[in-house]
Amino acid sequence: MTVAGQEVGAIGPGLVVFLGVGQGDDGAAAAYLAGRVAGLRIFADEEGRMNLSVRDAGGEVLAVAQFTLYGDCRKGRRPSFTAAAAPEPARQLYDQFVAALAAAGIRVATGQFQEHMLVTLENDGPVTMLLDSDKLF
Repeated sequence: MTVAGQEVGAIGPGLVVFLGVGQGDDGAAAAYLAGRVAGLRIFADEEGRMNLSVRDAGGEVLAVAQFTLYGDCRKGRRPSFTAAAAPEPARQLYDQFVAALAAAGIRVATGQFQEHMLVTLENDGPVTMLLDSDKLF
């Protein structure tokens, strides 16, 4: 991931997490999602079954703050971002999410909050998951 042409975050095999923080999200949601990301068994074991977590597989996480996940495109031609959290509370919860992953023993790389980032990724396999704290706990 680069900002203004400078690399700011990179990982090897693992997960890219685009984290959207919405109004009403709190520290419990950040901790819960970090636990789910750390423990979700979506990596192949020696038999090719999805049976390993990122932690079990020795993977890393690239955590990208992404307020545009809250873009509501149901009306008009321009998305509304009113459901996204304001920058400062979002930054605090993003930092809590990253810290919780690190506390779980996972190497986490990050971008720069509120910066234009160029994220390059290789999607190895057919696995893309959506976790929504409103629907999980």
